[in-house]
Amino acid sequence: MPSAPPQSVPELQQAVLDGAFGPLPGELTVTSAFWVHHTTRLAGSQVTYRNRYVLLRSGDSFGACSFEAGDVAPDFCADASGHTLDALIRHESAPVRIAALDAYLGRVRPHRDAADAEAVTLPTGAPKARAEARDAAVAGLLDIAPEAKVALIGVVNPLVAAIRERGGVPLPCDFNLRTTHWGDPVTDDMEQVLAEADAVVATGMTLVNGSFDRIVEHCRKQELPLVVYAQSGSAVARAFLGAGVTALSAEPFPFSQFSADTTTLYRYRAARA
Repeated sequence: MPSAPPQSVPELQQAVLDGAFGPLPGELTVTSAFWVHHTTRLAGSQVTYRNRYVLLRSGDSFGACSFEAGDVAPDFCADASGHTLDALIRHESAPVRIAALDAYLGRVRPHRDAADAEAVTLPTGAPKARAEARDAAVAGLLDIAPEAKVALIGVVNPLVAAIRERGGVPLPCDFNLRTTHWGDPVTDDMEQVLAEADAVVATGMTLVNGSFDRIVEHCRKQELPLVVYAQSGSAVARAFLGAGVTALSAEPFPFSQFSADTTTLYRYRAARA
């Protein structure tokens, strides 16, 4: 393990390539690659969520990253299996790099074996029940004062509700939504909500669109709590606990929406100084 936590995703990437976290990634091979296009529209909702994932399996670990339409072609998977993680961590595509980093970090330190992880079992059930259980687990990491302004970067409607239920004021920000379920305006200006925020909740997708480093830097400098909820790059985000990230809901593959049976997510909290 490195002597100090990384300060940015590129710094983490280089540390992994140098072997600071365990075996050199050139010694580990990708055995399976997946390209998944997935949509969800829960009963009673007017919103269809559209998600695309690239998934890489290495040993007993799956690395995952969501991406925008067109960022990764389906035929990427045709030649990805058999490559070393080293090659894919250096790939020109950001989603592939994050998925490969996630596979590596999840393999050398699986969430299921992490002593500082709190395992949360999501129950068997229909999509709505499982989504509610997942979002409740994320909301349980929020520790905010009444009237605190909470930047929500990556809007999930139950988290908007959870912030309000805890007395906070949500500041929703998303590149793909214009309003919340209740009609609240959603901005695409991340700097605006960061400037107003007393706390921040961010999706793991920020790892791939280049905004994660900016969010972590801002929260570190302003000493703001930062909760990350991650299917994308859950083990990548974990590397920043105590270095800007104060709490994490990590959901490795298989994700809750891909199964009706029980699955597990892992909650982490940074050690208090």
